[in-house]
Amino acid sequence: MQNEEMKNNTTKNEPIIREHDTKFEYSNTTHLIEQSSYRYSLQERPNPNLYRELYDYESVPKVSFNHRFVPVNMPENIWITDTTFRDGQQAAEPFTVRQIVDLYKMMHRLGGPKGLIRQSEFFVYSEKDREALLACKELGYQFPEITTWIRATKSDFELVKSLGIRETGILVSCSDYHIYNKMKLTRRSALDKYLGVIKEVLDMGISPRCHFEDITRADFYGFVVPFAEALSDLSAKYQIPIKIRACDTMGYGVSFPGAALPRSVPGIAYGLNHYAGFPSELLEWHGHNDFYKAVSNSSTAWLYGCSSVNCALLGIGERCGNTPLEAMIMEYAALRGTTDGMDTTVITEIGEYFKNEMGYNIPPRTPFVGRDFNVTKAGIHADGLMKDEEIYNIFNTEKLLNRPAQVTIDAHSGLAGIAHWLKHRCPDEQSAEIDKHSPIVLKMKEKIDALYESGRTTSMSDAELLDIYHSAK
Repeated sequence: MQNEEMKNNTTKNEPIIREHDTKFEYSNTTHLIEQSSYRYSLQERPNPNLYRELYDYESVPKVSFNHRFVPVNMPENIWITDTTFRDGQQAAEPFTVRQIVDLYKMMHRLGGPKGLIRQSEFFVYSEKDREALLACKELGYQFPEITTWIRATKSDFELVKSLGIRETGILVSCSDYHIYNKMKLTRRSALDKYLGVIKEVLDMGISPRCHFEDITRADFYGFVVPFAEALSDLSAKYQIPIKIRACDTMGYGVSFPGAALPRSVPGIAYGLNHYAGFPSELLEWHGHNDFYKAVSNSSTAWLYGCSSVNCALLGIGERCGNTPLEAMIMEYAALRGTTDGMDTTVITEIGEYFKNEMGYNIPPRTPFVGRDFNVTKAGIHADGLMKDEEIYNIFNTEKLLNRPAQVTIDAHSGLAGIAHWLKHRCPDEQSAEIDKHSPIVLKMKEKIDALYESGRTTSMSDAELLDIYHSAK
């Protein structure tokens, strides 16, 4: 009965008991009275904590475990944000205004009527940056909402205000590598500096998005949580939402159950939500792919409490790149069981645009956008495709990506590969009767085998195969 009274007399996240810095709340998520730890205090120290047991720099970074498991906490709503024109563009040839506008239009279509690509982040430094931003803004799309990334200077704040932008990103590096070794500050002086900048932004009525750079090497309870709590206080004072973007700047995050901080993605998402009190809709994950973990870490961030994951088209970005946006489209569909109206065929258009209009070299086996992502060369696989496409194709790629399954012909393709090519690529022979025993297939196989026996090593082009087909008729 007492618990029922607590439930009925409290609103979501409203404190109901407070004793000795311990807070008890009724959770509308778990439907339990939960105890949260005391308010964390900034832990100042004379020397930086560089986690040398994990990051000695002379060997592969280590993963430690404390076997503490946090609950899965998938938010009611999840979405994607884009950094192609900011972080992505930093690692690519500069985009033209037209290219930015074209890609922005495609992202709008890809995100569908629910705007599941919620925001797109722009630079504002140069005249070209501003021209592109305004050209996209003039399109009048609700989604992706245009946001910016700025330096911590008053002139940049005023520029964002003049452009009519509601939200901007601000860099607030949070590891001791950056605080002590790069900026030559202490934790206290860094915190004071960051809060001073954020107050200036709030004074202008702009919503700050705080980029917690290098969070997977930061002292989570000694700096990250106290800083986040201070931001929560500012947000309450100004009545303006403040977001946290948890930036796995070096790709050190891991999704393993029971892994310890600072590398634990579940621990970071849960800690910012549970200990710092940030609701899921104000938490965003930004991952890099230095250790091939960008996609799995982004999905994990969703699973453990971040509503938003930040991505770039084709995963472009510094060093090994950002989380590929197209990958998270597929992760969304897998986790939700629906695309929620997203037009996944636009992924193919984006890949073609990067390749043909921007001269970008997409590795051929890149999932979803690479030339060969759903192409087989092995004869045994081609035989499977002939009998039932589902055997060797990940899903209906023709329906979802406008990319039918294909076979490339080389020395290993066999009769089945040639038959599949004829049925799907040769305009004169797209017939249900074609199989690996058809006379035309046997004749083409003889001619192709002769080429490889004479020393050819490369695969056959469609034009070459058409010539062989006509000569074999």
